[in-house]
Amino acid sequence: MSKFHVYPAVSNKQLGFYIDSARCSGCKACQVSCKDKNNLEVGRKFRRVYEITGGEFIENGCGSWENNVFAYTLSISCNHCADPMCVKNCPTTAMHKREGDGIVMVNTDKCVGCGTCAWSCPYGAPQMNPETKQMSKCDFCIDLQLQGQTPVCVATCPLGAIQFGPIDELRERFGSQADVKGLPDSSITHPNLVIHPHQGAGRHTAIQGAKK
Repeated sequence: MSKFHVYPAVSNKQLGFYIDSARCSGCKACQVSCKDKNNLEVGRKFRRVYEITGGEFIENGCGSWENNVFAYTLSISCNHCADPMCVKNCPTTAMHKREGDGIVMVNTDKCVGCGTCAWSCPYGAPQMNPETKQMSKCDFCIDLQLQGQTPVCVATCPLGAIQFGPIDELRERFGSQADVKGLPDSSITHPNLVIHPHQGAGRHTAIQGAKK
């Protein structure tokens, strides 16, 4: 008997996330609430808050120094990409992208726990469930959405730094920026993600440090 629960589509449009990094304080309420909702053990995180630093002091040649040092936090989960590498490289088709809402999910009836999806994803979204020896990831809180609620990360962010909805509507409201320091180039998987960058984070360049 199948153990994989097939949920109906929660939207007829591709869903995505909007992250206002300028608002994010790094409190990790989104990360903690996601772990609690999904009953995740220590170490496994479907949503992760990264602490990103970079820049340096540069001598301007006049005996003084210019400071372009920056530090900020960035909340990231699965981006339910338009061209997900995890789906393309899954040898059993367990990792799949749903029709309608475009949510990327793991069919546990097919997953053999090989980890190819985790190696393929530049965002580190798929993660091994140590109990089942199968892959797991953010499912956009489909169960909550079907009850008319918002994903738990959105609901618990005290500063409203995370929003969700049809990605075309989010891009119309907030633009199409998805490349910031600390993230892989968006051309790899075309994530359904919009980011309002923190000061100093507007372009994707090498960073000095990124810690979870």
